[in-house]
Amino acid sequence: MTKTPVTFIHSSDWQLGMVRHYLSDEAQARFTGDRVHTIRTIGDVAKATQSQFIVVAGDVFEHANLSSRDIGRAFEAMSETNIPIFLLPGNHDPLGPGSIWLSPDTQRMIPDNVTVLNGPGPFDAIPGVEIVAVPWTGKNPGTDPVCGILPTLEPTENTRILVGHGMLRELDPDHLSTEYVDSDKLREAVRSGLVDYVALGDRHICKLDDETGAINYSGTHETTSERETTRGTVLSVTIDDDGVNAVRHEVGTWLHTTIERTLDSSADVDLFAEDLERIPSKDRTIVKTKLKGTLSISAAAALDQVTEDHQHLFASLYASKSGTDLAVVPDALDLDNLDLSGFARDAFDELSERAVDDPSAAGALKLLYRFGVQA
Repeated sequence: MTKTPVTFIHSSDWQLGMVRHYLSDEAQARFTGDRVHTIRTIGDVAKATQSQFIVVAGDVFEHANLSSRDIGRAFEAMSETNIPIFLLPGNHDPLGPGSIWLSPDTQRMIPDNVTVLNGPGPFDAIPGVEIVAVPWTGKNPGTDPVCGILPTLEPTENTRILVGHGMLRELDPDHLSTEYVDSDKLREAVRSGLVDYVALGDRHICKLDDETGAINYSGTHETTSERETTRGTVLSVTIDDDGVNAVRHEVGTWLHTTIERTLDSSADVDLFAEDLERIPSKDRTIVKTKLKGTLSISAAAALDQVTEDHQHLFASLYASKSGTDLAVVPDALDLDNLDLSGFARDAFDELSERAVDDPSAAGALKLLYRFGVQA
């Protein structure tokens, strides 16, 4: 059966309005604005790839209590793409009581080129191409949030795109969740021609199905956490007589990254400084550090200076609470550099004994060292 060829953009997990506790007010404002602006970038990719529409597979908004300003700016960016956009409610913004999608203010702001996938459909994307959808109606569906629609579908001559939101069973190897998506059922639906492509969201990863090439996660358009090691992505998807071809495009400008190092000397601190220097676009990079080891007071003071010098360059530079294990142990050179006597020497000795297990004592030692060296 010959079906209608189509090219479209698959995106997901925008979570517009997201707030991150490790961002300053200034960085948060830019983070919020850029997450909206990247919608325009997606529109540019759609035009460059001659895509006919955009699907967003769930979690368009972070939650239901966003301001009219945030919602309005998001829809304005969507409107400016001048391309049809289909939005699926996900677990962050489900349908149901209190839904952001059911708010009269939201409904009034939805532009003409935007369709909310608020039911199974089918929704006409273009002539000969239909979208079927599985919107979330609550935070906890209690069952497979995608495959329940499959028994209701009849064979069609249309090219059919299924838009869903959830975790594939293979990504939950211990099967701890009752809400995973059955990969085998989706693959059978693709092989039988019941659906031609499955656009998934939820996992914040760009992952293409090795077996069919047609059951894919797009990744979020802008990074949301340290678990995402690249900038945001979308997929341009072409379905034609040759099958499905999905191509990854980087659209995001923000990056989460983690630096893990063992620091046992001043030379190690220098290497950490080089790690920070190598990172481009620092103003849109969020760095989490996981530093372990044992440092002298002078090396620990140097580490503090490196951190202080770079703090204002990055969107955020912060230490992991669980991944940081740095001890400060004074050495002979520390004492020689300070040339302490009397009460100051007694304080130094007392703090030195406590510094290995007491972060406040270690901090006091570093402060004493910095003041002593500068004196």
